[in-house]
Amino acid sequence: MNQPIIITGAAGFIGRNTVAALNARGHTNLILVDRLGTDDKWRNLRGLEFEEMIAPERFLALAEAQRAPRPDAVIHLGACSATTERDADFLLENNTHYTRRLCEWTLGQEARFVYASSAATYGDGAQGYRDAEDGLAALRPLNMYGQSKHLFDLWARRHDLFGRIVGLKYFNVFGPFEDHKGDMRSLIHKAHGQILARGWLELFESDRPDYAHGEQKRDFIYVRDAVDVTLHFVEHREVGGLFNCGTGQARTWLDVARALFAAMGRQPDIRFIPLPPVLRGKYQYFTQAESAKLRGAGYTRPFTPLEDAVLDYVRTHLQPAAKAAGLS
Repeated sequence: MNQPIIITGAAGFIGRNTVAALNARGHTNLILVDRLGTDDKWRNLRGLEFEEMIAPERFLALAEAQRAPRPDAVIHLGACSATTERDADFLLENNTHYTRRLCEWTLGQEARFVYASSAATYGDGAQGYRDAEDGLAALRPLNMYGQSKHLFDLWARRHDLFGRIVGLKYFNVFGPFEDHKGDMRSLIHKAHGQILARGWLELFESDRPDYAHGEQKRDFIYVRDAVDVTLHFVEHREVGGLFNCGTGQARTWLDVARALFAAMGRQPDIRFIPLPPVLRGKYQYFTQAESAKLRGAGYTRPFTPLEDAVLDYVRTHLQPAAKAAGLS
């Protein structure tokens, strides 16, 4: 392949795992686009093979000035993914407008465009989790992060682009290389540290009478499965549309907690704390991907069961990292 694949958000969680999967498939002509900042996110680049690393603003400027190389595909994963971010103007510029400009440039290059939408676009789930473009107008995200993703989905539909591009509504993705994400890390990552430090973990109480504490449900998907779905659509260019990227099975936070304790070889000790005020009215109590459309697009591989995924994550990543840090 002479033309490069461009991956935005490449030093981030899903991005880093996507680059590694591309390397494993023999692709090294990759241009990585991301901000490295002053934290340790740069560590995610270790061991990867690529041609160039470039900041998002500079890459877009080069692209729009016709100075960027013509790509084979653009995998757009870069965004501010903080569901608690309150700067709506920043999210609109960073998540919505940047995606529009990048999409327009990519299509002008006659290249494949696969981008990250989000299950946060579904809001409280009152309209269900059907990944059909004709139902987009009814969705009401609960936070500005979800809205910033939703606005691009609406724009793409309004301009009749879903026959040419693919958007992926990622559900609760977890797995290796999410260490840098701070409060946006998965419960598994946060709780592993809690358990090592004090022997128990904390879950949010429910503030709804129809859900017992810890019985809130999410669709949890292991990052290697999310990446595999992503690359399926990079390779199968005859398919376009908006697709859920989830397992199709909702599991409770208690299921996750018990799987984690089992993976660590410990008896469960789970304690509940009040839902923070910043999340009240903005918290998803149930998510579950409808997967018929994904399967109809030719993706047939089974998803890793939650317990197997948690065990693999603990043994291959969390446990070795804790040991290296002298925490286990």
